[in-house]
Amino acid sequence: MNKELTRTFPQILAEAVEKHGPRPALTFVGEQPLTFNDLNRLIYSVIAFNERLGIVPGDRVAILSTNMPNWAAAYFSIVNMGAVVVPLLPDFSPTEIENILIHSNCRMIFVSSALDRKLQDIKLSDSLIRICLEDFSVIEPKSLEHRFDIDNLPSRKYEVTPNQLASIIYTSGTTGKPKGVMLSHENICFTAHKGRTIQPIHENDRFLSVLPLSHTYESTLGLFLPIISGACVYYINKPPTPTVLLPALKSVKPTAMLTVPLIIEKIYHNRIKPALHINRIARAAYWFPPTRKVMINLAGKKLMDTFGGELKFFGIGGAKLSETVEQFLIDAKFPIAIGYGLTETSPLLAGTSPMVHRLQSTGPAMEGVTLKIHNPDPHTGEGEIWAKGPNVMIGYYHDEALTAEVLVEDGWFRTGDLGVFDKDNFLSIKGRMKNVIIGPNGENIYPEEIESVINNFKYVNESLVLENKGKLVALVHFNREEIEARYQHFKDEISTKIEDRYEELRKELHTYINSRVARSSQVQKVINHHEPFQKTATQKIKRFLYGSGQNKK
Repeated sequence: MNKELTRTFPQILAEAVEKHGPRPALTFVGEQPLTFNDLNRLIYSVIAFNERLGIVPGDRVAILSTNMPNWAAAYFSIVNMGAVVVPLLPDFSPTEIENILIHSNCRMIFVSSALDRKLQDIKLSDSLIRICLEDFSVIEPKSLEHRFDIDNLPSRKYEVTPNQLASIIYTSGTTGKPKGVMLSHENICFTAHKGRTIQPIHENDRFLSVLPLSHTYESTLGLFLPIISGACVYYINKPPTPTVLLPALKSVKPTAMLTVPLIIEKIYHNRIKPALHINRIARAAYWFPPTRKVMINLAGKKLMDTFGGELKFFGIGGAKLSETVEQFLIDAKFPIAIGYGLTETSPLLAGTSPMVHRLQSTGPAMEGVTLKIHNPDPHTGEGEIWAKGPNVMIGYYHDEALTAEVLVEDGWFRTGDLGVFDKDNFLSIKGRMKNVIIGPNGENIYPEEIESVINNFKYVNESLVLENKGKLVALVHFNREEIEARYQHFKDEISTKIEDRYEELRKELHTYINSRVARSSQVQKVINHHEPFQKTATQKIKRFLYGSGQNKK
């Protein structure tokens, strides 16, 4: 670990305040920003409030909220006093929340008013303190008479060490024994610092935050990294639907954003691709190389204008990006950058800036991180990605057996992902080991690659490729709105026409897939999946919920 890097959250905050005190730090779009000085004052007044509520170093304190400046204040107040923060995803079910609160033995929870309803449906410990995140008022127990006061200061100083536990992050809480990733101060601070070696960030940069802060991807790279850099982070106080997001982009003119593939893929398939193929003349022009380049350049400029016109870094992570969409963004000179990592690695392991981006590659290992392919295939070079570095987690909370499965051989972490390096040590991800399907001749079949082909088909929203009795089956969620728009002139016959069209689409898609994939990856059956698939925080489909797909109709 480089000595010049701050290794704990109190150090990060103190350094940021000293360097950038009067500059804007956090705000809702359209509101007066909190400066770094304001944020520092707020954090230490919340620490004082925590003290009065009986919180001491080592206590677990949860946060259940959508993104807001007070989320950051609560987080820093917890970790700066040596307590442990437990961020909860806003879309967790009441059952998941209950299981996590019990498993982590939380003493207190900061909850936004809109999400407090989820706590009404579960049995909470009588000793659990609930605090409203918007104004830090006490929700329960009502017998507590303590009031938050911005002018209060902590009664003592707290010593925090780099290896001290800072956060327990749960990727799911469906079962009675959820999996909690334990991250130290150094794990997270190291990643926030080293992320800047991939893309320099400065005090004039503006981040627009659209992913949940409770996921380490957004909190480490979209909050702590900007704070270290003196940049300002903007939040949207409503769900980021197009009608809310577009005015925000115009107002903020962000220079940096973090997203997941689903967001930009939807924009491409719903807005860009239809415009490029709007009629026969446009389609012909698109396939003629000289005019194709002009059309892509124009589309890229329009996309940049949509995002405010000043974007220089559009980070994409959390799942595999469609090759077709990625190639378009590269050709359109849109500033995409693909990153790779896991919650267990705080999260970043590899990445590039838009300037050196390569198609279907996440780039080389981040500075200070070592990656290797364990037991590579002698012919393809593919194998499981192992990682080592200061950002690798402490382990899984209260689960030594599971920790021992992934932390092996002198600190190496088994990612569970399959990858391969090129001659320049740029890493390409092939897929999750547990998702790989072994073909009849022993070849590896990566369902993510087949899904990328399927998702590029017109009228497809998303898909899932599974194995069923030795055959490949594709579950496909079609874009019903677009199909209805095409057949709206049939009026009373629209339902019949759409159902007929689904049958045609399944057959057409089946041929489309098998003409574009290797023989070993050809699908036996295409099944219409009527509802959107359930997803994780980074919009990856929860594959385990869909079994073999044999009962889907």
